[in-house]
Amino acid sequence: MGLDARADAGRDDDGFVRVERWIDATPETVFSFFCDPGRWLSWQGVAAEIDPRPGGTFRMNVRGDGYAAGEFVVIDPCERIVWTWGWENEALGVPPGSSTVEVTFRAERGGTLVRLRHSGLSPIALDPHEQGWNHYLDRLAVRAPGGDPGPDPTLVAPRSPSHPTRSSSSTSCAAPTPGRGSRPTAPATRART
Repeated sequence: MGLDARADAGRDDDGFVRVERWIDATPETVFSFFCDPGRWLSWQGVAAEIDPRPGGTFRMNVRGDGYAAGEFVVIDPCERIVWTWGWENEALGVPPGSSTVEVTFRAERGGTLVRLRHSGLSPIALDPHEQGWNHYLDRLAVRAPGGDPGPDPTLVAPRSPSHPTRSSSSTSCAAPTPGRGSRPTAPATRART
């Protein structure tokens, strides 16, 4: 991954993580990887229930060892998606729905600037979430333009048919179009509100 695809990223002791990536695909294509469970699971997670509409379910087994859960709050096709987030295993310090993930999509330089902001995190949860979102947006930056990010090295259990993928609805803003490749952007920096 080249240095120019990984944009500003960071965390803040006020409880949020910010990660940005430039992705060589249209906003319509990148957005579709947040609305279709099969597409989402091609870059993050092993099983999911995703109903991308306000009040719809977000539940994902991210690495094979536990579920993140919440609900979708805002769906602004091809521009913004917001959902609540937390772990069903409350020992992880972020109960279901207790934090918020906001992702925006902006056409830029013939591709899409993706900005992810995960707020409402406790200080102990900042580092693991920053590492996780950096890892997964790196995988999305390969997958959205049509590449194969390969097996996820963070998985602790293989994909299993006992964990179904479900979707209650589909949200789209246009037919997805293939991208042209991926160029990452710059190293992590701290964010302040």
